[in-house]
Amino acid sequence: MIVMKFGGSSVAGAEKISRVAAIVKGRLKEKPVLVVSAFRGVTDDLLALGPEALKDDLSRITAIKKRHQDAAKELGVDFAPLEPLFVELRELARGVELLRELTPRTIDRLASFGERLSARLIAAAFVKAGIPALAVDAFDAGLLVDGRFGGANPLPEADAAIAKAFASFKELPVVTGFIGRTPSGEIATLGRNGSDYTATILGAALGAKEIQIWSDTDGIMTADPRIVPSAQPLSTLSFDEACELAYYGGKVLHPHTLVPAMRKDIPVRVLNTFKPEHPGTSIIAKPPKGQGGTILKSIAFKRRQSIVSASSPKMLSGHGFLARIFATLARHELDVDMVSTSEVSVSATTSGGPGLQAALTELNQEFETSMETGKAVVCAVGDGIQAARGVAADVFAAVSGAGVNVRMISQGASKNNIAFVVDDAEVEKTVGALHARFFK
Repeated sequence: MIVMKFGGSSVAGAEKISRVAAIVKGRLKEKPVLVVSAFRGVTDDLLALGPEALKDDLSRITAIKKRHQDAAKELGVDFAPLEPLFVELRELARGVELLRELTPRTIDRLASFGERLSARLIAAAFVKAGIPALAVDAFDAGLLVDGRFGGANPLPEADAAIAKAFASFKELPVVTGFIGRTPSGEIATLGRNGSDYTATILGAALGAKEIQIWSDTDGIMTADPRIVPSAQPLSTLSFDEACELAYYGGKVLHPHTLVPAMRKDIPVRVLNTFKPEHPGTSIIAKPPKGQGGTILKSIAFKRRQSIVSASSPKMLSGHGFLARIFATLARHELDVDMVSTSEVSVSATTSGGPGLQAALTELNQEFETSMETGKAVVCAVGDGIQAARGVAADVFAAVSGAGVNVRMISQGASKNNIAFVVDDAEVEKTVGALHARFFK
């Protein structure tokens, strides 16, 4: 059995859904389970609907409905099974309008409609193409998650619940990505671009032979091709390398995607829906060494970062200061990417959040603090990069040669990366210089 996840760009209309059906039809012998995203742009529309409903504007529902009606017409399938979802969506938006309240719980429920609509249309298109298929809401198929709305994770009991649910399906399951259900019965999302995470959760629970992530690229690239047009696809990556790339802003995979696959040692392959003959990138535990003639595999970046710094003379020869600083950041739910320390100061990068200002206020009670915005973390990734002689020198020579100033550096915490901070406006220049140096 394999799991095949198709992203929003792969299912963004009737023609693309027909293409997906043809790809799946050629793999029926492998007993696929499908995971699908919302049509491209629909989740953004649904998230915009909430604030608009607070202002008595529900017009966006009409545009969302028309897009799905048009797709159903082009596919030649009945739109009627989608009508109840639009009734539910309008009632939910109307509730936001009347109560003047938009909670994380409500936002997640609004966002869930994209996948629920697309799964039903795609399953209907498959049936019309001669493939017995069934639309399945993941939250009705055992995907139990914690109550962290906007970034939920599966509960330990989800594996058994998923295996039990899927044992009863006779048709090809077309499963909603991105969403699960809490123990109290609420819909919660796995975070933006979380459908690939759904795929690996299901793959691990069902013991899949391979998990396939189908998108609009030829696999994982040496750099973002929008910044470096000469970027090339990688044939293989290790789990550790792919995790670093996802965490530091790689666009292909959700940061949590690989954890379930690693737990069960299931290969993950990234493929191109529009070039299905391309082998893509295989992510496995131990790939062969020496790919491409350089230890560096890829360059990722994460924009819109802030540097939070805290300093105090009391930190000199003191103890417990780091614990107090990071406990404060954790209380305000701030994720930290990079850390740099000296005898009397600590700097950390974060993408921020609603609690950032409150965290600074709290830290100010004990430390002298500052914050710099408009930064980006750039990360050069490759297995064994830490021990490779001269790689760090080459990285920073390339960056310096491009006229870019480095604000923070991190190497040693991971054997697989060198990460550093630059101004957000200099990301393109930095990534281009690194790619030219290492991928000639």
